[in-house]
Amino acid sequence: MTEVMSGIRILEVAEHTFVPAASAVLADWGADVVKVEHVERGDAMRGLASTGVVNLSGVVHVLPEHSNRGKRSIGLDLGTDEGRAILYRLAAVSDVFLTNKGPRVRQSLRIDVDDIRAHNPDIVYVRGSGWGARGPDADRGGYDILGYWCRPGLAYATKSPDAERPPMQPGPAYGDSIGAMTIAGGISAALLHRERTGEAVEVDVSLLATGMWAMGAGIALSLQTGVPCEQVAGTDLIRNPLTHQYRTSDDRWIMLCCLQGFEYWPDACRVVEQPDLVDDPRFSSYEALWEHAPEAVKILQDEFAKHTFDEWRERLSNFRGQWSPVLSSVESPEDPQALANGYVQEVQTKDGVPFRLVATPVQFGGEPSAPRRAPEFNEHGDAILTEELGPDWDSVIELKVKGVVA
Repeated sequence: MTEVMSGIRILEVAEHTFVPAASAVLADWGADVVKVEHVERGDAMRGLASTGVVNLSGVVHVLPEHSNRGKRSIGLDLGTDEGRAILYRLAAVSDVFLTNKGPRVRQSLRIDVDDIRAHNPDIVYVRGSGWGARGPDADRGGYDILGYWCRPGLAYATKSPDAERPPMQPGPAYGDSIGAMTIAGGISAALLHRERTGEAVEVDVSLLATGMWAMGAGIALSLQTGVPCEQVAGTDLIRNPLTHQYRTSDDRWIMLCCLQGFEYWPDACRVVEQPDLVDDPRFSSYEALWEHAPEAVKILQDEFAKHTFDEWRERLSNFRGQWSPVLSSVESPEDPQALANGYVQEVQTKDGVPFRLVATPVQFGGEPSAPRRAPEFNEHGDAILTEELGPDWDSVIELKVKGVVA
């Protein structure tokens, strides 16, 4: 893959997933990312023992691997003048400063935009937050299930009418990972702008903004109609039988999404082995199919229920219309289409233990990005210090004794 970010240096003071995953994307694209971690405990994600009901105490802690791939790590105490001095020296030779610390913490640690720009006026300063840089909640913390999933309307819109409560987001770091790609895109644009104009800008991305963008088309409709996006009960309101989920005989699901329903109706009748439905007066014109769509849905439900998931995948393989199997997160990495495009990549820990990670979704030069493992805590601390301080080991040891560096 063409490493489009080769030569770009990113300095990160961030934890968890939303913001760190953004620099992980850029590390996959070739950037040199220096991750500054808490001098004693490191990134809080390193200590996460479970997510939901999933125990994370296995040989490979894959969640921090997802968000810290390809970086270098140093433990610094940013509450000390000596620790900040090292950070400032790193900032002076970096292209991007990336943080998810809130306004009060940035000011307390003296890592706000003016503090960093005093040492490098040309640095692109990037803030990732839960709720945005302004407003009453600007200094409140927030996770993706709050800022991305609940507040922008996604949880409300995905609640089934017969459910007692809105659903949880479908996986750990779901909104974080989408938001991280947004930050990575913003950084890329800011670097291009700096190259063309010489101006280093500030970049702000929040989970709330990312969630609202994901719901943007639905919000636009809601602003126009005054009606919130939400699921509807039953099939009586369906007007296109080829935009619906169908259950198979082994309790799996196939999703049809043929927006030009009548165009694909004859071929759908062939696939379900009901050719007489093509000339059935109820379905023989666009208007008739629209009017009698609930009846068509019932017929298709009965037909899909006669065969297994794998049988339907085979039957639909030459269907002209648009469809997809509904796969689990265990199945999708083994999907032939995902494998053919390199969407999952092999990685090894420092000790050679193999595991797999999803590749970043952008490919350059026709090849997938190949992620490297995440660093162990402070793995590169000594090397980074000697790069910036020179081979003065007495000074390095003194900093270690003081607890300024890990």
